[in-house]
Amino acid sequence: MTTFAAPATGPADLVARRPVGLSLEAPFYTGRDFFDLDIEAVFARSWLFVAAEAELPEPGDYVTVNLGPYSVIVVRDDDEEVRAFHNVCRHRGARILDDDRGSVGNIVCGYHRWTYGVDGRLLHAESLPPGFDPTCFGLRGVHARTVAGLVFLCLAEKPPGDFDDVAARIEPYLAPHELRRAKVAAQIDLVENGNWKLTMENNRECYHCGGHPELQCSLFPVYGYTEQDVPPVLRPAYERFLRAEAESRTTYESLGLPYQAIEELDTRATGFRIQREPLDGAGESFTEDGTTACARLLADFPTARLGRLSLHMQPNSWFHFLSDHAITFSVIPLGPDRTLVRTTWLVHPDAVEGVDYDLDTLTRVWTATNDQDALLVARAHRGISSPAYVPGPYNPTEYQVEAFVTWYVNRLKAHLAR
Repeated sequence: MTTFAAPATGPADLVARRPVGLSLEAPFYTGRDFFDLDIEAVFARSWLFVAAEAELPEPGDYVTVNLGPYSVIVVRDDDEEVRAFHNVCRHRGARILDDDRGSVGNIVCGYHRWTYGVDGRLLHAESLPPGFDPTCFGLRGVHARTVAGLVFLCLAEKPPGDFDDVAARIEPYLAPHELRRAKVAAQIDLVENGNWKLTMENNRECYHCGGHPELQCSLFPVYGYTEQDVPPVLRPAYERFLRAEAESRTTYESLGLPYQAIEELDTRATGFRIQREPLDGAGESFTEDGTTACARLLADFPTARLGRLSLHMQPNSWFHFLSDHAITFSVIPLGPDRTLVRTTWLVHPDAVEGVDYDLDTLTRVWTATNDQDALLVARAHRGISSPAYVPGPYNPTEYQVEAFVTWYVNRLKAHLAR
């Protein structure tokens, strides 16, 4: 009888010996110690995408974000700026807001009614001693930034210093879609039964995309292949892609839309990849025939045939921006084997459901794809949890998975070296 036994080593040893080109060892995905390390070394020290500005349309609108032991209030203040605060009362530490989202005039703790403005200032507290200085007891702030309608936060006292550069690189790609004035058409939360890294790794490759029939209707089946390694069966699709790519570049250049790939996934603290490229079918949107899902385009585009602008950001998000709508995806770890995937569909602020768009048509492709991915992530987690699991090699088309894992391991190394 064959037995399997991994050497008894801790996170630091496993991080130090991680081989390039192979998937991670099982404890990275299954261990509680690694989950806690991921929160502290990655999620508490990186810039995280947490919401679209469209989720906070008016002053006082807020969402709460929970990351391991942290809870953060993200709110639009009276000057219409987006701000973030730790969801911890400055009196005796009670959790202030329990709801995932809502709207407030002031932020009021339900324990002893300490009251804060949406700018974080302590406005009222009963029965305080003489000489108490309320200016010393405002909510503790969290770094928050908006980029072309997307909201990011960082829990670290000193966030990664490269975010300004990343924002300057990606904003020209995003700005034409006018997300700051978009509205939320739908939002779906899905809990996947797997580690958050498996969720991200699954997103970073299309080696498995044959299992996404709805997505394959609009996505060219040659994603990730180069001229040299396209298999014969995909050669007709690859030739079709090349024709669509040439046509799209002419359109992008005539409209002044940047489209060239920028790929810095594992070479900086805020890793990212952005590119505009054509879609299959009608080339307009993520629908079963590739035509627009919303008749009211996001911005004043002269054509709907703009393909997709895709953005990946380490460690927890990816995005698709189309002529007629945008889709944001954020990933939040809930436990070693549970991960929240939040998908949000954004449309023109004046688009009317049932007139300009059908909600099922708008959401069908990615709802089905997310459900399929959840099954794949759960399958991967179950397999990795077996004592028989040993790390396996990446396929050449999975280079972005390797880049994500390299980025992740480097974050752990930097943290453990502190």
